[in-house]
Amino acid sequence: MKNYILSLATVLCLLCTSGAYAQDLSAETLLDQAVSLSKNGDEAEAAKALAEGTTALENEAKSSGGDLKDKILSKVGNLKSLTPLASSGKLQTGVLAKAVSAVKMLLGANRISTLLGKGESGLLGKASSVTSSLGLIKAGTSILGSDSQNQLNGLISEATKSASGLDKKGTVGKLAAAASSKQLGSIVKLVGSVL
Repeated sequence: MKNYILSLATVLCLLCTSGAYAQDLSAETLLDQAVSLSKNGDEAEAAKALAEGTTALENEAKSSGGDLKDKILSKVGNLKSLTPLASSGKLQTGVLAKAVSAVKMLLGANRISTLLGKGESGLLGKASSVTSSLGLIKAGTSILGSDSQNQLNGLISEATKSASGLDKKGTVGKLAAAASSKQLGSIVKLVGSVL
């Protein structure tokens, strides 16, 4: 009986931990998991990850002040319509992967837009946030035509170089913020126009 109670307690702890773990994952991580699970043919888990990722995405978009908030919320609707297809095994992995790539680009660009909304001072000390957001955008560029992809990747490369100076103190940081602000603004506009 004692062993049974210990086993039951262990299972309950694992269930609670896994639920809390899912809540800590970012929208993009959950959506990437959905694509991976879909590729592996695990329809039920793919649908679950997709539903959780969509909810996380919607919550982030609603609480953000970025310029691409409405476009993200539009993609939330698209992802919600894919969830029943994922659970029934009728969703093609390529369709899901393309939808997730578009979302990642919008998510990265919207996070940058939110920082830009605070002016150049909003970029100071945010090198890792900017670099992470640029990485998200770059991860989704494969769905674009070659001209847009090349243009965006060129801008991302330049912005990544400038972003390293955002954590510097004094004049160096301010100069990096001024340079980054223009580059990042161009990236946000381009993502908004191509998606």
